[in-house]
Parts: sequence; C-alpha cells; structure tokens
Amino acid sequence: MVFSGLPFLFFYLPAVLLVYKLSPLKLRNLLLLIVSLLFYGFGEPVYILIMFLSIAVDYTHGMLVERWRADDKKARRAVASSVVFNLAILIFFKYWDFLAKSISAVTPLDLPVLGVPLPIGISFYTFQTMSYTIDVYRQDAPVQRNIVTFGAFVTLFPQLIAGPIIQYKSVAEQLQRRRETMDQFERGVERFTVGLAKKVLLSNAASRLWDAFYITDLLNLTVAGGWLGLIAYTFHIYFDFSGYSDMAIGLGHMLGFTFIENFNYPYISRSVVEFWKRWHISLTNWFREYVYFPLGGSRVPRWKWVRNILIVWLLTGIWHGAGWNFLLWGLYYAVLMLCERLFLGRWLQKLPAALQHLYTMLAVVVGWAIFAIEDIGRLGRYLSVCFGGGALINASTIYQLRTYLPLLVVFAVGSTPVVKTTWNRLPEKLRLLLTPVLVLCTLVLSTAHLVEASYNPFLYFRF
Repeated sequence: MVFSGLPFLFFYLPAVLLVYKLSPLKLRNLLLLIVSLLFYGFGEPVYILIMFLSIAVDYTHGMLVERWRADDKKARRAVASSVVFNLAILIFFKYWDFLAKSISAVTPLDLPVLGVPLPIGISFYTFQTMSYTIDVYRQDAPVQRNIVTFGAFVTLFPQLIAGPIIQYKSVAEQLQRRRETMDQFERGVERFTVGLAKKVLLSNAASRLWDAFYITDLLNLTVAGGWLGLIAYTFHIYFDFSGYSDMAIGLGHMLGFTFIENFNYPYISRSVVEFWKRWHISLTNWFREYVYFPLGGSRVPRWKWVRNILIVWLLTGIWHGAGWNFLLWGLYYAVLMLCERLFLGRWLQKLPAALQHLYTMLAVVVGWAIFAIEDIGRLGRYLSVCFGGGALINASTIYQLRTYLPLLVVFAVGSTPVVKTTWNRLPEKLRLLLTPVLVLCTLVLSTAHLVEASYNPFLYFRF
C-alpha cells in the first residue's frame, strides 16, 4: 500500500482516522500498532513476522540495558547484541545476494543466490530500532517498558517504509502523551496534500521524461538528451522523496505527532556540504550521531578524519542499495566532501553565488547519474555521451524539450522556496480563504491522475 494509491486515500486512511479519533486515549497506541501492521502487511503479510521479531528483540535489549545499568560491560554487550541482530537482518535480506555474487565472482567459492524479496523500507526501520538501544544506553532516551507502545514506535505507518528516520528519543514523550488539536490536524491535511501533489503531479511527470532517455539505445543518445534526462531524474527523485516525507509529516500531524523535517530545499545549495545538510536530513543526522561522532568526528588527526569521512559515505552509499554503483556514489560524495573541506570550499566562497550554485548542481546531477544507472558499463557510456561523446542534439531531443519545457520551469520553481515565500506574503485572511479551495482542487486533480496512472511507486520503498 502506498500513500499515493487510491486504496490508501479513500479506504485505509479515512477508516484509520475515524477509528483513531473515536478510540480512548489509552488505547491509541494499541490501535496504531494494529493499523500499522495491517498497512505493512497489505503487500507482504509474511514480513509482519520480521516486525514482531524486531519489536521483541529490541524491546528486550532495551530492558536489558536498563537492568544492567550499573554493569557497563554487560550493558555494552546488550547494545552490541542489538546492533548485530539488526545488521544481520539488513545484511541477509538486502545484501546477501550482492555479496554472494561478488564473492563467487572473485573466489573459488560458489555462494548461493537466494533471491529473497526485499522487505519494503527495511533500511529505515532497522536504523530506527537499532538507535533505540544505543540511546537507552547513552541515557539519551528513556527505556520503554510497555511493549505495545514500543511496537507502535517501530511500526508507525506514516514513516514506516520510507522515512524520515525517526529516533525514539524524539517521539518518546509524544508516544506517552499527545493531544491532537484541530489546528494541528488541518496543518497535517495541508502538508499531506502538498506531498501528494509533489509525488503525483510532479515526480511522476519527471519520471516519464527520464524514462524516455534512460531506456533509449545509447547509440541514439545525444549530449543534450543525456543532460535533459539527468535533469529530469534530478527533479523526479526530489519530488518523489520529499513528497513522501511531506506526506509522512502530514500524517504524523493528523495523529498528534511531530516528525523531523527531512528536506530543506537542497537544490538551492551552494556547495555539496550544504546540499547534504538539506537533503535527507534524518539520514545525515543518523550517520553523524551513530557513526561519525563515535569514530571521533573531526577532532582526530587528519588521516583519521579522512578515514571517518570515507567510512560514513561508503556506508551512506551502500545503505541506499546493494550494488557497486551505490558504493561508487558514496565514494563520489566522500571525495567531494573532502575536497570542499580541505581546499575547494575556500575557493568556492570567492566565486559569485550563481557559479557556486552551478558547480553544486553539476556535481549533484552527475551524482544522480551514478545513483540511477546501476549497470556500471552503461553508466560509463551514458556519462561519456553527456560529456561530448555523441551528437549534440537531434529531433527527438528537441521534441522532448519542447513538450516538457513548461513542466521543467514548474519543477525548477517548485524545488525552491519561491512558492512558499510568496504564499506566506499573502494576507492571512486570503490564505485562510484559499487554503481549503487549493487543498480540494489538489486532491481532485491528483485523484484524476491516479485513476489514469499505471505506474506510481515511491523510489525509496526499495531502500
């Protein structure tokens, strides 16, 4: 089940909200646990067992850490056991086939390729549960003694399968005591609608343009076509993922929760460092807090700091997918980060803002090529065309450009704060009048597109 699907919009969500609002406060976490399991099990019922296992194991480890608080050695073992368990699940389901193929290709070993389907959103919820035990050990979060409440946190359906990555300590108080106000519910509906529009009206349109160039015979790809395709993918992945995050945050508001912001207009950045402060904020925060800082951060000798950057970004790359292109993508950003922090950043600051932005977007767009094209050979050929290894332009590219030019302008404006800033400058009374009209129109238009749509997945479901 997806947020931008008709079953969710017109059956699941209305039913959940109705039952949730009518249920007593003391039963709402139990209700959240049940409806979240139903949501997750809609497409993969068998993987509900993994959810139960994760809940039981991490709940138990949290209790053990609290019980052994006075014995640091035992408490550390409990944390290590929790981390090993979560990583083992992630490695088995997400990376086993990749590791088996890679090891078998370079050694005499013939490891079996299992072909086990990847549980949706496994990278998100394993990171969430793993951080819980660590935070309990650090005393950054209280231990949760109610397994139903803990289960509601693990399975919380608004952000269960594609983030943002929620740390237990950020919602611990909300799980215990939350009061949904009408104002908060209205803000949730508005935010959800914005996310729905991003996904259905913008991301899906950008996806069609990207597909036109991605599936083409590279012999027919032109320089202009290659870049046009990558620009389309750049907008596609942004509106897809930020749209999901907006919808998740909106749903959280409807249920009385406040989740971390996950995007802050990353395409207005003037450096790669700034870009990663604005893109997938919850993941960046997670790796900084649970990997980068424990390794020593930047308060170590230079070579160790370089090592720390490489480790974090290689892990960031492989977190996104089991493939050599994702490792390459992580290494690509590690090198850019190191260059900017060592010397390039000082040069960038001396350039006009427009050139800083141009450099950043060029780096990001090339990065998305590495991310999107999993076949390394095809990736190399695609990029070689983009950088002059083909004809400049042809009739097909001109046709696509003319067809999508108005949408490309909309994509560009929609990825900046211009719309939000303009909206906030309107008189409050006018905004109050226009909001329900725009929400209704957006829902109607999005529904119309969904009725006609044959392909409507979220990219990040596979991560």
